[in-house]
Amino acid sequence: MAKKETYRYKHADKIAPTHQSLQQFVNISAEKKNEFEEGKVILIDKPIHWTSFDVVRKIRGSIRIKKVGHAGTLDPLATGLLIVCTGKFTKQINTFMAAEKEYTGTFTLGHITPTYDLESTPEQPKDISFVTEEIIQKTTLQFIGEIEQFPPIYSAIKKDGMALYELARRGVDVELKARKITIHKFEITKIELPIVYFKIVCSTGTYIRSVANDFGAAVGCGGFLSSLRRTKIGDSTVEDAIGMEAFIESISG
Repeated sequence: MAKKETYRYKHADKIAPTHQSLQQFVNISAEKKNEFEEGKVILIDKPIHWTSFDVVRKIRGSIRIKKVGHAGTLDPLATGLLIVCTGKFTKQINTFMAAEKEYTGTFTLGHITPTYDLESTPEQPKDISFVTEEIIQKTTLQFIGEIEQFPPIYSAIKKDGMALYELARRGVDVELKARKITIHKFEITKIELPIVYFKIVCSTGTYIRSVANDFGAAVGCGGFLSSLRRTKIGDSTVEDAIGMEAFIESISG
């Protein structure tokens, strides 16, 4: 199944504790609430299986103010840096979104998936016995610099007011348009076939899922994104981020 919007239903057994935690009441002081209304930038290390909106919803409910937003979506299976702005600082969201991003993670070669990641089942197995480190390293060169990238069909990009994943679910043929993105750095950090470890530094608007799919096609055996962690946005790093449980503890009276 490749329906992005059904993630919570599909993985209910894994995210049930998360769902419960979203409902927990947090006792926050009037002074702390006022600080968030004035505006704060919160660096969150997003847990796996949480959507980016789960994080926003939890923080919004905990600090009990409406003006809360995030600067750049991470898919449920991704972890890492999520910048959340509150109050008057929500005006800075577009600035953060435009900043350069850094990711680490893994591609798995020899299969593809409809969603380009593990939110759908790997299919179309291919032989990878011909794949060498030299081939992998040379293939990265095709992706460095300004390139045109087609976004995944299962994405939240809107066409005629409707998300692409919803059109795909309905079986509607959608003509995707390539978008210019820039990959500043594409480093292979380890190879344990069929798994390839990477670090990518890129412009806003880059879909790492599409990089995985296109990289596998360029190698000649297919590939998909099997893990992803965002480690940096502009000057902000995941090392400076806080987990959700720690954040809730920090504001609880």
